[in-house]
Amino acid sequence: MSTAWHRRWFLQPRVVRRWGRVVAWLVALVFALASPRAHADGLNLTGFDLVRDEEGLLLDYTARIELPRAVEDALQKGVPLYFVAAVDVLRPRWYWRDRHIARAVRNWRLTWQPLTRVYRINLGSVSQNYDSLADALGSIQRATRWKLADSAVLERGSGEYVEFSLRLDISQLPRPLQIGFGGQAAWDLALERMAFVPAPVVR
Repeated sequence: MSTAWHRRWFLQPRVVRRWGRVVAWLVALVFALASPRAHADGLNLTGFDLVRDEEGLLLDYTARIELPRAVEDALQKGVPLYFVAAVDVLRPRWYWRDRHIARAVRNWRLTWQPLTRVYRINLGSVSQNYDSLADALGSIQRATRWKLADSAVLERGSGEYVEFSLRLDISQLPRPLQIGFGGQAAWDLALERMAFVPAPVVR
């Protein structure tokens, strides 16, 4: 058989889709085995649920955050804490790096207000005060129906998947503090999760 025939056979749509699914499963396996942080001390993912309906791709997640003593002490001394949740939606491609479909990011700023003795969370232009650190962290630890992508950009049976991360981000601190805290294990709070995009919900 000629090389040209093999090339035409390999590029048939059904063959490409089959290889796409194989590559997606391999990506999931490699991610699961190679990811250095499926969870970290002080930061654990306790719930993760993707839903795909007429609104698009939605995420519910719950996590547990326990600040190490050094981090909590810094917060009490006036150092703001920045948390970032990020989700990338990708589609596997056998011939090139996976295609980036969508990205969703949330940034929180947590501060202690010594005069009023409350904790304040800023999410974008919205701020809210909390009487306890546990309540303040609670607003970061969960999301309900967080929209990741519109339904129009998703494809049925293409092996699309998401990469989720939640972390304490010291890169948003002033440079001197980044240098001071960098490399300290207490400040290395991060978790990662990978999951396949589910089939659409039929109503």
